[in-house]
Amino acid sequence: MTNLKQLKKEFTEDLQPTYESSEISTFFTWLTEDLLDLKTHDLLLKTEVDLSEDQLSKFKEAKERLKKEEPIQHILGYTEFFGLKLKVNSNVLIPRPETEELVQWILDDCKSKDFQLSIIDLGTGSGCIPIALAKHLLQAKIKALDVSEKALKLAVSNSEENHTHIEFIHADLLNLETLPEVDIIVSNPPYVKSAEKSSIRKNVVDHEPHVALFVEDDDPLIFYKKIAELALKSDKRPIVYTEVSQYLAKETQDLFLNLGFKNVELRKDFRGNDRMLKAY
Repeated sequence: MTNLKQLKKEFTEDLQPTYESSEISTFFTWLTEDLLDLKTHDLLLKTEVDLSEDQLSKFKEAKERLKKEEPIQHILGYTEFFGLKLKVNSNVLIPRPETEELVQWILDDCKSKDFQLSIIDLGTGSGCIPIALAKHLLQAKIKALDVSEKALKLAVSNSEENHTHIEFIHADLLNLETLPEVDIIVSNPPYVKSAEKSSIRKNVVDHEPHVALFVEDDDPLIFYKKIAELALKSDKRPIVYTEVSQYLAKETQDLFLNLGFKNVELRKDFRGNDRMLKAY
């Protein structure tokens, strides 16, 4: 029989060629919580408990998928975002901590607003941004748009499971002539140059949707230009919040200014990189 202590030793040794030790430890904790229904303190107190063949089989399958650099979130089938449990799969980007910071920026700006806000998320993916906003801005009217029907199907499911009311729209952002009149536009659009694929980790390139990640090298700001133009066409002149590439942050800021926005702020993420923008 194999106990938890032995399992962790084998798990760590098998994954060491591929991952950092801290990552492996995190993966083990998440999998034991999910597959074995054990809590973090159990990992310290129940190391000698023998595991069943079924438990070992599930763990081995997860380990083999990790060895192929499949994201742990896909193996689990969900991720946590802003304290919420959201389903994820290969049709959507896995929400990042930087996106939580973008949501927090909006919430900080809106906490003193006593009127009903209207918000649209462009390129919603899993629905993480509008769902998190809906949980905290209870009076807001929120819409979310995506070009992928499969992504929207997942976003709708996530919205329902988290008990939020969001209007989802199937449309191609780049082909839109106008947007609904809203107070806030938020977006985490594609911005990674195709030339950068070789420098991105295999678990991202092989398992997350390229349509949500990459843009052509000769026009990397195509989505930002479209968002800015649509915002400027609107009678309400919404405030725009977006994630940006740390390598193109200044160029993105200049784009919004050159198109007609008077104020364009860049904000750094928790790693100290310029990763968020607010234009109004």
